[in-house]
Amino acid sequence: MRALRLWLVLATSSVVASQQSVEAYLDGAAERLGGLYRDLHQHPELSFREFKTAARMAAELTALGVEVTEKVGGNGVVGVLRCGDGPVALLRADMDALPVAEETGLPYASKIRAESADGRAIGVMHACGHDLHMTCLIGAAGYLAKNPDAFDGTVIFQLQPAEERSGGMDRMIDDGLLTRFPRADYAIALHTTHDLPVGKVGLRAGPAMANVDSCDITLYGRSGHGAAPHLTIDPIVQAAKLVLDLQTIVSREVNPVDACVITVGSIHAGQKHNIIPESCHLQLTIRSYTDEVREQMLAAIRRKAAAAAASVGAKAPTVAFSESTPALRNHAALTAKVWDGIAATLGAANVVEIAPAMVAEDFGRLRGQGVPLCMFRLGTVAPKRLAALQAEGDVPGLHSSGYYPDYASALRVGVRALVAATRRAARD
Repeated sequence: MRALRLWLVLATSSVVASQQSVEAYLDGAAERLGGLYRDLHQHPELSFREFKTAARMAAELTALGVEVTEKVGGNGVVGVLRCGDGPVALLRADMDALPVAEETGLPYASKIRAESADGRAIGVMHACGHDLHMTCLIGAAGYLAKNPDAFDGTVIFQLQPAEERSGGMDRMIDDGLLTRFPRADYAIALHTTHDLPVGKVGLRAGPAMANVDSCDITLYGRSGHGAAPHLTIDPIVQAAKLVLDLQTIVSREVNPVDACVITVGSIHAGQKHNIIPESCHLQLTIRSYTDEVREQMLAAIRRKAAAAAASVGAKAPTVAFSESTPALRNHAALTAKVWDGIAATLGAANVVEIAPAMVAEDFGRLRGQGVPLCMFRLGTVAPKRLAALQAEGDVPGLHSSGYYPDYASALRVGVRALVAATRRAARD
């Protein structure tokens, strides 16, 4: 019996000793991962157009010995790494960039131009950190592939297109993300943030990001000369009244303890100073945390748009909702494990609780499929640079032409956090 116990101790020690530390792995992989990040940053692609990016991600995973399937739900890539008989972990990174012209002045800044849906030439930039998301995922995949004894189970690496357009996750799910491949027992993702320094990670259980809907409203009128408004029905006046009335949904109809937002981001009507147009088009974003408040707001918008038209005798408006994204709610038990795992790796002081945000993330769609999920926020700005920017009152945010992460240090933290969270979440 003593001999058996001794053998078990020695065997366990041998396995542990054979595992390379994540820090040692990163020491050897830093140059390669840094090169990957810079290349991704210099060659961004818009939502639904991530052809070269997807091919690069597939090649990176294949080179690591991961089983790779391409064109899942369009440009999606799924990698499967089998390390044992334990749980199935899904790690997700998004691939698309934004229609933003970069103004960082970096030597590896994006100079990519593309054509918008309406034919305009636009700049393209990874202004939301998806290039760092991908690099961290490839770094975590590299470590786990080279150290299969570090995780007892299966890891799914999901490279998702079109997060910014809120369509990529749906398409991958519809194309068998959870049925063609081992079904995930839990899912983890990181997201960059501009307001935490490198070395810090932000977490919260429960609602972390909002329900988001886009809304297009067209108000109709009767055109005519601006000198004779009594012979017309003015859709611009309708719109002016409606914009103000919409704000009362939040201030007077929704319970004050339920956070929500209605923003009118665009109004377009008319072509000439003295012509009252036939129609006016409004574009809105609607944000909330609960399904009940979301439905209340959508119904109220329809009602108030109809009332604005009826008040001037105009025909009924068209109201169309699109690009719906459900709230991202971090699973409480999984988030507690992720917190413990990252804290044990980075130090307890470097994991902080963050407030919920009104931004959207379609990673939350996995919750609707019954998959517990957790997304944590990765600090990306070097502490001294962040302090200087804060002192100036000018910290470029995500989706800004001036945002960039201090990638070399941030990706090391991101890889360590992803691996630690994945391993800890697998334990009971």
